[in-house]
Formats: sequence, structure tokens, C-alpha cells
Amino acid sequence: MKTVGKFLRNGLGVIGAVIILGLIFVAIFAPLIAPFDPNAQDYNKILISPDGEHLFGTDDLGRDIFSRVVYGARISIQAALISVGIAMLIGVPIGLLSGYYRGFWDEWIVMRSVDAMQAFPFLILALAISAVLGSGFGNAMLAIGIGFAPAFIRITRGQVLSLRNMEYIQAARSVGVKDARIIFRHILPNAMNPIVIQATLAMASGIIAEASLSYLGLGVQPPTPSWGSMLNQAQTLMSVAPYATFYPGIAIFLVVLGFNLLGDGLQQVLDPRARK
Repeated sequence: MKTVGKFLRNGLGVIGAVIILGLIFVAIFAPLIAPFDPNAQDYNKILISPDGEHLFGTDDLGRDIFSRVVYGARISIQAALISVGIAMLIGVPIGLLSGYYRGFWDEWIVMRSVDAMQAFPFLILALAISAVLGSGFGNAMLAIGIGFAPAFIRITRGQVLSLRNMEYIQAARSVGVKDARIIFRHILPNAMNPIVIQATLAMASGIIAEASLSYLGLGVQPPTPSWGSMLNQAQTLMSVAPYATFYPGIAIFLVVLGFNLLGDGLQQVLDPRARK
């Protein structure tokens, strides 16, 4: 409760949390919020400007943009959770084992692989992996998750290195506690704070990466509404219907801002160095 109180006193963090809760609410209740089927085409209402019936206007196929933006929230929240989940499933166990056991495997296999992957810009790496795996939402999530994994390996390993020689860990070893119990019962819980902060910030990057891959045709495939694919489809309409790009673009901006504010707020609360 003390941690919650500290977080609630962080105004920007609270704003970020409200934005993310709003995103989750919209994603869950999309069928109730959206006034139209997001994929329904009406050729009598092509490129209608925002009005009382179509709040965000319609696209070049007569589809309601507001409904598509609302349903696109589902893709974005899935992208944030799935891609970061994959990265944590890969990165946290490897970081734990690598940092705890050290040796040749840690220094020359794990860390050199991490260095090699992080030498590439993240989006370029995700594009390369996605191109190899093929287009589609599932492959895009796997590509983004693999691209995020090195950061989680490095952060987890760093935490383990700072904890493995603590007195309570040495005491556990001295009484014969097995390594697996030490790692997952004593080290991992005390290493979670920076991992949670990294996960929150990575969700913002995951949404941008999904939108980028969808924009390039490697992510969500039409007609499924995705903010990135909506920008791709509307880019040729900038001169006649700028609203078709504005609304999915502002949705991406707000959600990414929300995750970044939330991550910064959590860092202020959970990271002792940030509180100094």
C-alpha cells in the first residue's frame, strides 16, 4: 500500500495509468463502443468528413474510422502484452542462469550474442526476423519479442550479478539450499522491480513496432483493423482526407505516451536510484 501511495503522488505516472486503463477499457468493450462493424463497407459513404454519424469520418471503402480505431485498440494491447511476454519468457530465464553460473557460457556465448543483436537498430532487427518468418500478426509478435529479449537478458543478468553474493544468498548456500530454489525463490523476486519497469517501457516500443510492421505489410493483414495498417491505407488520402491518418496516428501517440509515463512513474517508485 505504501508503494501504491507513492505512485499515486506521481502525477504523470497516474496520467499514464489512466491512459492505459482507458485503452484496456476500449479494447474490452469495443463491440459496445463502436457504432459500426469495423469491416463493413458502404460505397455510398466513401470519404465522408467527420460528422454526427461518423465521428472520425469514413475511409476510401466507406468504413467507419472511429469503429476501426476502437477495434485497433485490441491489436495494440495484444501487441504490447504478447511481444513483451515473449521477450520475458526468453530473456529472464537466460539472464538468471547466465548471471548466476557465469563462466564461459555467460561471457562468450550469451553476452556476445546479446551484443551482436543489440548492435542492430531494434526495428531493423524486427523487420529482418519478420521477413524471414513471413507476414502475419503471430510472426510479427515473435519477431518483436525476439528483438526485445536481449534487453531483458542484460537487465536480469545485471540484477543477478548484484544479488548473487549478498549475505542472505550465501547463507542459503551454506545450509544446502539448491540452486534452483535460490534463483527463483530468493533472487528473482528481488530482481523484479527493474524488470517490471523495462517491461512497461518495452510495451510502448512494442506498439510502435507492431504499427510499423503493419504499416509495411508484415504485421496485421487487412481487413483486420490495426492502427499501423490504417495509416498505410490512408497515406494516399492525405490531400483529400487528412483525418483518415490523423486519428490512428493520434491513437498511437496517446497510447505510447501513456506507457512511457506509466513506466517513468513506476521507475520513480520502484527504483531507489531514481528516488534520490
